[in-house]
Amino acid sequence: MIEIVKVGDKKIDAFNARPAFPEEAEKAAFKVLAEIRRDGDAAVAKYVKKFEGAKLEPSSFLVKEADFSSIDSSIKKAVKDAHKRVLKFSKASLRKAWSIKTPRGGKMGEFFSPMDRVGVYVPGGTAPLASTSIMTVTLARAAGVKEIVACTPAGKTGEVNPVLLYALKLAGATEIYRVGGIQAIGMMAFGTPSCRKVQKIAGPGNAFVTAAKRQVYGYVAIDQVAGPSEIAVLADGSVPARWVAADLLSQAEHGSGWEKSLCVCTSSKFASEVKKEILSQTESLSRKGIIERVINKGGILIVVAENLAEGMEVVNRFAPEHFEIMTKNALNVMKGVRSAGAVFAGPWTPESAGDFVAGPSHVLPTGGAADMFNGLTPDDFRRRHSFVAFTRADLEETKSTIEAFAAVEGLDAHGRAASIRFT
Repeated sequence: MIEIVKVGDKKIDAFNARPAFPEEAEKAAFKVLAEIRRDGDAAVAKYVKKFEGAKLEPSSFLVKEADFSSIDSSIKKAVKDAHKRVLKFSKASLRKAWSIKTPRGGKMGEFFSPMDRVGVYVPGGTAPLASTSIMTVTLARAAGVKEIVACTPAGKTGEVNPVLLYALKLAGATEIYRVGGIQAIGMMAFGTPSCRKVQKIAGPGNAFVTAAKRQVYGYVAIDQVAGPSEIAVLADGSVPARWVAADLLSQAEHGSGWEKSLCVCTSSKFASEVKKEILSQTESLSRKGIIERVINKGGILIVVAENLAEGMEVVNRFAPEHFEIMTKNALNVMKGVRSAGAVFAGPWTPESAGDFVAGPSHVLPTGGAADMFNGLTPDDFRRRHSFVAFTRADLEETKSTIEAFAAVEGLDAHGRAASIRFT
């Protein structure tokens, strides 16, 4: 059921509530990860068979070679186009080293170094997300990472989708494993004889993958904790209702059934038009059953606001993964954004452009996490180092401050490390 409500309705708060860590997923992740830590590859193989349906020996986890001859040339062209655009954006977004002078002639600042070995997770359950290969591996390669491990579920056949595999190779993956789910996260986080441990794991996944990532934090770094896809659209009626409906449906078709699509508009008439279009367009979509599951769970909500400012507040409280501003002067309206993973401004920027080709990564915080986390960037695959290079005059000027703090905190060796240089 798709409801139309006004700002202030309690149903908005209920819609905004989305649990990040389902208990079922947490328990399963704990059990599987514990076995992988203890039994290594044997446990990985056990759970590949149980959850993915393929009977694989550890020696066959790694994809050793691939034949791309069966891939249509138009698909290859699309993958190359997306990779080119994402790589260009990624290189431009990298933070630059910087430094400033200290008061007495020294220097201090920051510089960056790429991680040595990282892991990316690419979902392949209800849909082989070739685009996620581009949106993760390309960023790691732009950051300068030399070893990029990719894990993706291969299903009962044990074969990785050829387009997904082609995208991984093009983007720069150096190792590809036909292992998915919790078992992939455990293998990368703890390391096994078939796959050495990584330093960081990035990439989206279902609730079980998300729970596993959260539980291995500390053994490795992770990018963020993400869940089912979501979108919010702020509309003033200047963009056709059928466009807005299509954009809302683009995230409802992902497959978990827990996706969220929020439309905030400034007219009850427009709200009704959007609802009508959603129901009409759903009938012609190949994933009709999946979308209807989202609708039946109340995953699509339309809110009528008095004006755009009030509507923006509704969206900021929702903190969506994807936020479309389908209004006049969208770039000006965008100044009011405080909580959103990625913003798509103007009528010619559907969210799907960001999912597949625009440039920024589509790996984004969900479940309200956009209120505190950012989307994936190339800098997530680099280490930040601060540095200080004092002169004698700098240390002499700050020696009394160092000694004062050392005395207050009872750390006399700290104080002596500074004073000894002048005795």
